[in-house]
Amino acid sequence: MALFRPFMMKNRITDLTPNELKSLGIKGLLLDVDNTLALHFDKQPLEGVEQWISAMKDAGILLTIVSNAPKYRVKPFANSLGLSFRYTCLKPLPFKLKRALKEIGLRRQEVFLCGDQLFTDMLCAHLSGVKGLLVTPVECEDKWHFKLRRFLEKPLLKGYKKGGKVK
Repeated sequence: MALFRPFMMKNRITDLTPNELKSLGIKGLLLDVDNTLALHFDKQPLEGVEQWISAMKDAGILLTIVSNAPKYRVKPFANSLGLSFRYTCLKPLPFKLKRALKEIGLRRQEVFLCGDQLFTDMLCAHLSGVKGLLVTPVECEDKWHFKLRRFLEKPLLKGYKKGGKVK
């Protein structure tokens, strides 16, 4: 299913380098929080994320958090990292993502949406006209709707990894 296919896959967000982004013409990243930058509802970023953000900023990469989580979750996390943010984004709906793109002033082809889910993050990327970067989830969520989504993602992910088109 092409609507869910990421442009690129990485094990962790910190595996992505500024040089790699620049070679692809990417100038900005829209970042999911839970299972991408931090564990679910953890107030601290994953190991290496703060240094990674610093390196991205030093390289001139614009960073904005776009999360489905509520404001009480996203605002303190984003503020602790010095990042702008949008909360309750309702991904995969593209509306708040498109607003975030306007705010950062970049064209769609200059931006990656980075997240851990095919049915929210990657679908939102496609609906918004940006490239999707899928990271491996850091933890297995225990709520039924996450388990169902992960179960449904498995065959698609296998196909993407075998297809060789995903970088």
